[in-house]
Amino acid sequence: MASDRERPSRRPSPDPVAVLRGHRAAVSDACFHHALPLLFSGAADGELRVWDTTSHRTVSSIWAHGGAAGVYSIAAGAGLGNTIISQGRDGLCKGWAIEEAGLSRRPIFTIKTSTYHFCKMSLVKVPCSAHGTQTSFSGSNSGTEPQRVPTEDNTGSDGVNLAEGTQEYEQGSSLDGQNILAIAGQESSEVELWDIENSRKIMCLPQSCSANMTGHLTKKKGLCMAVQAFIPCESGGYVNILSSYEDGSTLWWDVRKPGSPLSSVKYHLESALSIAIDGLCTGGISGGADNKVAMFALDHQQV
Repeated sequence: MASDRERPSRRPSPDPVAVLRGHRAAVSDACFHHALPLLFSGAADGELRVWDTTSHRTVSSIWAHGGAAGVYSIAAGAGLGNTIISQGRDGLCKGWAIEEAGLSRRPIFTIKTSTYHFCKMSLVKVPCSAHGTQTSFSGSNSGTEPQRVPTEDNTGSDGVNLAEGTQEYEQGSSLDGQNILAIAGQESSEVELWDIENSRKIMCLPQSCSANMTGHLTKKKGLCMAVQAFIPCESGGYVNILSSYEDGSTLWWDVRKPGSPLSSVKYHLESALSIAIDGLCTGGISGGADNKVAMFALDHQQV
């Protein structure tokens, strides 16, 4: 009978290639180096470890953040070179140099975000086809010097407005798109962009973060749970942001229009907990507390 048809058997879960032991507390995050055979892992007690992926042994270990804060997120990428960034619940993001003997014993820079939440930071993701081509925060995607970031009010134009209350850049300063870090802001429904090299906050999304925001749509969506910064091929080199919220929705931002998102969708019935973009920055996936994983496409010309 048709009802007696056998269901396709599930494939058994694959065995791990290796099990790396050494952490004394729960492992919060892990990431690979973009070029070297290294794996980085951070734990709830503040320890940051470097593993050799060939020998499966610890190369180096440091206490990156206080034990009460712990390491919550780790980020590495081609744009950072031999530097890795750790994020703790102490409101700090720290940069560590990858040296021959392991990680530097002291951070090479510290970004005081003063944000205390469960949203992991995000570096700017560049399409795979664009690697080797310089992309800029202010729109240049050629190998030449990036365009300048204007400091005057340009809310309605293609210029980038710095958020009120942040330290303004001098006229003529420029930013590389791969030198930007996105993170949920001090106001937990907002997103902040930081210049890694200068440890400065450069923008808040939505932009009027110091004004009366009680009626803004982000307030109604609850906490910002996940962020992903990226540069779509169609954006002319401008940084875009995806931010997911407690109500299950996801917003798409463009730094040229920081006052309001390009679009808003709701993929989950409960909190959207994670988001990731594919290698070409043309689509991604979102995971939610409703036990669902949503796959979506990104069409810059339809927003």
